[in-house]
Amino acid sequence: MKNTPGWQAIEQWLAAKDLKPFAFQEEAWDHYLHGRSGLVNAPTGFGKTFSLFLGTVIRWINENPDYRHQTTNGLQLLWVTPLRALAKDIGRAMEEALHELKVPWKVGIRSGDTANSVREQQKKQMPEVLIITPESIHILMAQKEYAKRFATLHTVVVDEWHELLGSKRGVMVELGLSRLRGLRPGLQVWGISATIGNLGEALEVLMGKPSPAQVIVKAEVKKAIEVHCILPDEIEKYPWAGHMGLKLLHKVLPVIMESNTTLLFTNTRGQSEIWYHQILKECPELAGAMALHHGSIDAELRIWVEEALHTGTLKLVVCTSSLDLGVDFRPVDTVIQVGSPKGVARFLQRAGRSGHRPDAVSNIWFLPTHSLELVEAAALKDAMKQNLIESRMPVVLAYDVLLQYLMTLGVSDGFKASEIWAEVSGTFCYRDMTTEEWQWILSFLTTGGDALQSYDEFHKLHLVGDMYHCVSRQQAMRHRLHIGTIVSDAMLKVRYMTGGFIGLIEEYFISRLSPGDSFRLSGQNLEFVMIKDMTVLVRKSKSKKSIVPSWNGGRMPLSANLGMMLRRKFHEAMAGTAKEEEVVILQPLFDLQQLLSHIPREDELLMEQIETKDGYHLFVYPFEGRLVHEVMAMLLAWRISRQHPITFSIAMNDYGFELLSDQPIPVDDTNAQELFSLDNLNIDLQSSVNATEMARRKFRDIAVIAGLVFQGFPGQHKANRHLQSSASLLFKVFEDYDAQNILIRQSFNEAFFYQMEEARLRETLARISNDRIVITFPQRLTPFCFPIKVDSLREELTSEKLEDRIKKMILW
Repeated sequence: MKNTPGWQAIEQWLAAKDLKPFAFQEEAWDHYLHGRSGLVNAPTGFGKTFSLFLGTVIRWINENPDYRHQTTNGLQLLWVTPLRALAKDIGRAMEEALHELKVPWKVGIRSGDTANSVREQQKKQMPEVLIITPESIHILMAQKEYAKRFATLHTVVVDEWHELLGSKRGVMVELGLSRLRGLRPGLQVWGISATIGNLGEALEVLMGKPSPAQVIVKAEVKKAIEVHCILPDEIEKYPWAGHMGLKLLHKVLPVIMESNTTLLFTNTRGQSEIWYHQILKECPELAGAMALHHGSIDAELRIWVEEALHTGTLKLVVCTSSLDLGVDFRPVDTVIQVGSPKGVARFLQRAGRSGHRPDAVSNIWFLPTHSLELVEAAALKDAMKQNLIESRMPVVLAYDVLLQYLMTLGVSDGFKASEIWAEVSGTFCYRDMTTEEWQWILSFLTTGGDALQSYDEFHKLHLVGDMYHCVSRQQAMRHRLHIGTIVSDAMLKVRYMTGGFIGLIEEYFISRLSPGDSFRLSGQNLEFVMIKDMTVLVRKSKSKKSIVPSWNGGRMPLSANLGMMLRRKFHEAMAGTAKEEEVVILQPLFDLQQLLSHIPREDELLMEQIETKDGYHLFVYPFEGRLVHEVMAMLLAWRISRQHPITFSIAMNDYGFELLSDQPIPVDDTNAQELFSLDNLNIDLQSSVNATEMARRKFRDIAVIAGLVFQGFPGQHKANRHLQSSASLLFKVFEDYDAQNILIRQSFNEAFFYQMEEARLRETLARISNDRIVITFPQRLTPFCFPIKVDSLREELTSEKLEDRIKKMILW
């Protein structure tokens, strides 16, 4: 294939730029030109995009000798991206290459931000390359005669596939691909993925059915990453989360000033607002040279920030995961991570935002927010050396997404059940779906099932001959308005009284404010005036005290891989074999922990029983992440209370959890092991955790995605509490009158799998069954339990300042 006109044209074009293709790019081109599909895996900054995009250009030049004069060729390449922010960057790179190669292809973008005029133009004449989000694929399929738009399609590339895998947006991609393969047999499908622990499975999910013509192309190149840790001058022996971060600001500022452009990552939008405000307060000279970027900021402002990063006009951007993914910001030479990223993959992804060139070093600085996070820094370094990257578990049997998809086909040209069943059952997500479940889904869409058959609004599809159609124009319009699977708490627009859009805020936060209260958004101090037509009206505030919004879902749990490495680091600290500076500097803290209690080895579980004026505390340290600890705490509380009548309050963090009671907790060497037993786990979980309530809350999202609950028209969205009450009513009706409803079953499965992390809980309990349990009885709070205790204080309502209460606690 190297002697073909297309390959030679690409080589000559690169040579004119003093470049030559990487071996993995040539391998990908060769596989592509031989008609294969697959997955490309390469580090950030090594040209993953061109490894596939240029392959399609080579094929086109080879097949069309007169390619320089061929225009309006129809859609050739569909490029799927998870983020709108990526589309513009990718499109810019593609257009530049096409222009220089004199290939007269047009590159179009289709997302929620695309203007209506552009969409209408795309209807009349599709560009050769269309960059699109998963939702927009389904919106295209919801239009009449949609198949014509894909009549010339040859290739689909799914960018950042690891980000979509394990989410319902990924399932939307699977379903979209199944339809496109049905329309275009022989369609070539490729994915681009960063390194994940289950790369083979990622390929399997993307391809659906296995085939010998599927390959994984791995770039055998190493991206140089230098991890620096910002160490405090004094180690706090009683650490508490968030306390140390801003106290180290004076050490962060020189790093920012000495760099050309820096991205400062925080884990939450609230944190980013705080850091932006504090840096501006300390360095007013950065005004105009720094910006804020997170998901609740106005899209126009975010686009401006991204453009300014490209051109190098910004010195600092304080951001969240909104800038995690593959956007090419070449001027960025430094990344600062505030607090633990909670996962190895996320840390590598963020590190890769700096030095976005093959020969450049990625520099990332780790800033701890409390002392024990220094151990996480050491654990991250070791995990990176051993390439312990987390896996992304694919979603299976998402019936709500399937219901939405079938409705999408129903509102366009209709569908034959047998044809779509063959396509859908060939996907990874639905390969284990039974024919009975398929028939239930079709029946539910046409009749509303046993519980809703009396209500016409739930008779969404009608069988006409052998085709299922949606005949109601109103239902079709409602459906098209809400295609997608991202279900979040109701977001309200924030505008100035005088006009001017600022950003978005969650409804639950604003509901706690009174007129006159001040809060911060988009780096500005704002005074809340009123809510009108689902819009929060504000004016500029001069108040020195303002509330920082806390968006829901802000606390990421520790990954299993990082938890394992963390236990290893504590083992090394106990054994005195730790060599990393981050661990060695914590020796005073470890000495105090060992003096008061114990430092657990890798094969030990530590439990501490402490009595204070608050009551009797049991602290347990599995180091398995917040979600697992929450469920495990409830499980232990249930098992203890079943033997002895006792009441508990519960607190947890990523390292462990606390049970607090007003009476002594009956746990000792004789019964500790059985508290963690796998015996009767399902029964005990159902009893200890309010599984029905968790499933009920999960059902709200499922009901929205499946189209059972209408979210309202644009600008008139229903309040979150109304959605929840509507979904709860349906949940109750299905429980009472439709026992076989598979959406109820799905809601319980999702509650167990996602909210309770049941699989990881089982693995943890199995590990503990082989561990030695060490129970200690310290006379005061220990360095390990202190952060958990502080977290529990944050949840309590009191007029006393948190810092004052913590000072008292240290003296206990």
